[in-house]
Amino acid sequence: MQIPMELNITQVDAFTNQPFAGNPAAVCITGSPLSDETMQAIAAEMNLSETAFLYPIEGGHSLRWVTPKAEVD
Repeated sequence: MQIPMELNITQVDAFTNQPFAGNPAAVCITGSPLSDETMQAIAAEMNLSETAFLYPIEGGHSLRWVTPKAEVD
């Protein structure tokens, strides 16, 4: 498994406009896609209900959601 040396991962409170409320989720923004295996390992390490992976594609961005156990459609 090839993991980039540095990743920016932020934990956010989703579904709320109040601090320390809502559902925690991790957000990982990268310059290119990560392998499925790497995303799964990161999501397991974050151990939150979901981790979002966002990276640029032509015309916009791709967003994938991964739980500690599987990717979400």
